[in-house]
Amino acid sequence: MTDHPHAPDATQASLQPEKEAAPRPVLPPDGIIIVPVRNFVMFPEVVLPLTIGRPGSIAAAQAAVREQSPIGVLAQRDAELSDPAAADLHQMGTIATILRYVTAPDGAHHLIVQGQQRFRVIEFLEGWPYLVARVLRIEEPETAGPEIEARLMHLRQQALETLQLLPQAPQELAATIQNITSAAALADMAAAYLDLSPQQKQEILETIGLQERLDKVSRLLAERMEVLRLSQEIGRDVQAKLGNRQREALLREQMAAIQRQLGEGDDKTAEITELTEAIVNAHMPAEVEDQARKELRRLERMPEAAAEHGMVRTYLDWLTELPWALPEGAPIDIADARRILDADHYDLDKVKRRIVEYLAVRKLAPQGKAPILCFVGPPGVGKTSLGQSIARAMDRKFVRVSLGGVHDEAEIRGHRRTYIGALPGNIIQAIRKAGTRNCVMMLDEIDKLGSGVHGDPSAALLEVLDPEQNGTFRDNYLAVPFDLSRVVFLATANMLDSVPGPCATAWK
Repeated sequence: MTDHPHAPDATQASLQPEKEAAPRPVLPPDGIIIVPVRNFVMFPEVVLPLTIGRPGSIAAAQAAVREQSPIGVLAQRDAELSDPAAADLHQMGTIATILRYVTAPDGAHHLIVQGQQRFRVIEFLEGWPYLVARVLRIEEPETAGPEIEARLMHLRQQALETLQLLPQAPQELAATIQNITSAAALADMAAAYLDLSPQQKQEILETIGLQERLDKVSRLLAERMEVLRLSQEIGRDVQAKLGNRQREALLREQMAAIQRQLGEGDDKTAEITELTEAIVNAHMPAEVEDQARKELRRLERMPEAAAEHGMVRTYLDWLTELPWALPEGAPIDIADARRILDADHYDLDKVKRRIVEYLAVRKLAPQGKAPILCFVGPPGVGKTSLGQSIARAMDRKFVRVSLGGVHDEAEIRGHRRTYIGALPGNIIQAIRKAGTRNCVMMLDEIDKLGSGVHGDPSAALLEVLDPEQNGTFRDNYLAVPFDLSRVVFLATANMLDSVPGPCATAWK
């Protein structure tokens, strides 16, 4: 293998001792110097850098260089131990040759080692200042055949795909993998460079069977490839979002600079910020919020001198000031309602009894579809004041909409925004005035509704009063649905005979 990691720039270490006090014991034929390592697993046929710092490891490495003998690299079971004994080491390791030994200026000792073959410890020997053991060298099984060849090709393909997913993988490593023809060497190299835990690498090192070893490495490599692919996808998504945000920020800055040159930057920025906060605080339904943000983006791009600027701003003001969120209503107190009605109105026992019945039904079924009360009588008998008493009894806001003389459907549904000076209809205006979506709304003089060339307002009023439709009432000006189902509608009339048919049906 021609791929060697670069060692630190340092001077060659002095490996000769000053003077040996006594002759050292001679290593037996199957004996080898052991260098224990932490969080590191050596594999055969692999070249890797190794840093040592413990006195025993330094002495062992220097003795191996001096005697030109290989070392046995054994991983510790517990990486926290600073002075491991024989029982603290795994029994299987790798015999390695020291290719280079250097000492850095900071005193650290660096080795470049190349693995040769696996070994298993038979016994540890005493009498040396470092660890020495008798070992059994394990030869690679000579296994060949279609199954091994297929696994070799699959593992090579996996390794090359993994290198493509790694951001800083050396190009020489891909060429080395392409040239490896030994299945055992490819499995060991893939395990050595794969981002695995020391325990997983030690498990692969201790797997002697070639087919089983190839399967383990292939499985771990597949898991790692999946993680790398997901990481790349996440990285691309984040980069795309950051790119869009940076582009948007740049465009906004350019637009702000142009606006400052035109003398309209600061005021417009404050206006957009104010409207953005108002949209958030309005708690609109998703459909309405999308429409509001779309109009806000139009306003942001629109110069203040444009004819539509004021129209869009007015429209956004209406959307943000309407009470889209439903407040928590207090439960109806029937006894308190009786007291309020008796205090506000003398006699009228039949009317007050009907009102109490109405309130009792709403108390029992708050979400039910209650009928609409219509008070019929001549002017000045207290029809409107009864509605105010009902609002007090229910602890709700009271608003009044006068329908006398209304003959234009737009007075109910509102004008479309294509008209200059367009506004919502009287119903939405009353809701905005009340400031709540569960107010008590009095429709006064409903018998004096008219009709003409501008449509039939009584037909439009049916959509307001019908509980099957008013949950999605659509005002022409707003062009988005508004929920009127929680509004308590009341009506007054001087004569029931002149009430338009569709409206009379709503409360009969």
